[in-house]
Amino acid sequence: MSRYQPPFTITPAILNLVIETGELLGHWAAHAGRASPLLRKENRIRTIQASLAIEHNSLTTGQVTAIMDGKRVLAPEKDIQEVRNAIQAYEHLNIWHASRLEDVLHAHRILMRGLVDSPGQLRRGDVGIYRGNQLVHMAPPASQVPRLMDDLLGWLSTTDLHPLIASSVFHYEFEFIHPFADGNGRMGRLWQTLILSQWRPELAWLPVETVIHFQQTQYYAILGQCDKASDCTAFVEFMLQNIADALRESISAPNPVSEKMSDKMSEKEATVLQLLTAQPTITASALAAMLGVTSRTIERYLSALQQKGRVQRVGPRKGGYWQVM
Repeated sequence: MSRYQPPFTITPAILNLVIETGELLGHWAAHAGRASPLLRKENRIRTIQASLAIEHNSLTTGQVTAIMDGKRVLAPEKDIQEVRNAIQAYEHLNIWHASRLEDVLHAHRILMRGLVDSPGQLRRGDVGIYRGNQLVHMAPPASQVPRLMDDLLGWLSTTDLHPLIASSVFHYEFEFIHPFADGNGRMGRLWQTLILSQWRPELAWLPVETVIHFQQTQYYAILGQCDKASDCTAFVEFMLQNIADALRESISAPNPVSEKMSDKMSEKEATVLQLLTAQPTITASALAAMLGVTSRTIERYLSALQQKGRVQRVGPRKGGYWQVM
């Protein structure tokens, strides 16, 4: 057993969420087992787009799809490179082991190739994380990073915690250590997916990042809350709730691939199209509130409309608008 123990408490809320998620996984496993490669591709696209959008990447699910299909996309080169890197990184999930440092470094090298000066290397300088002009987290000194990563990976390799809990604890601790100069957020989310997929392979295709994307303000707030408390219990509860929500939505959602195979619009899609025509700058969260559905459901409608050539996104997610074709 590793002597290092991350600070957190297993609360009744955590236990209840683990039980609930286990029940949902039974339904999801049957769903995932029948899922076509096309549906898995759809979920992977959502995962990549949402995880990068949290880091201010401007590309839509339609543009990510185009890049995955080898098509040309008109967008900032940096954003395109981030997507290409992420596609390759997620394709490597089945060859990495979550508790090996060399695999962590390999993943970062792929994910950040062409974006930073030294991809795949632990940071050598001290860093602080800012939101605007406010310092929200001062990461541990660079001299401590190798030891802290060894401790964390050693703990992960020996812990007997349920993988749902262990993956969430790891995610928080990774963000706290901030082992790289850049790319820590997307790495933390990728590595939690890896840990979960090594427990249940079908979880490699669950787009939890899409749920997090629409709660990213809360995501950062809870990270900060845990920093101040020196305890990651709240973050574990937050992540488990997101996993349960992603499972619940995926189980109840209609097959988006079968919808996209047809040029016909559903009634909900037609309503979304009307709203976009009237308010081109409307946000997904505002659409969700107006239609009484989740933001992820709206994202699915928007993706379907893009695939059918009914709308396209002009400009970045923040400050851009929808153009009805």
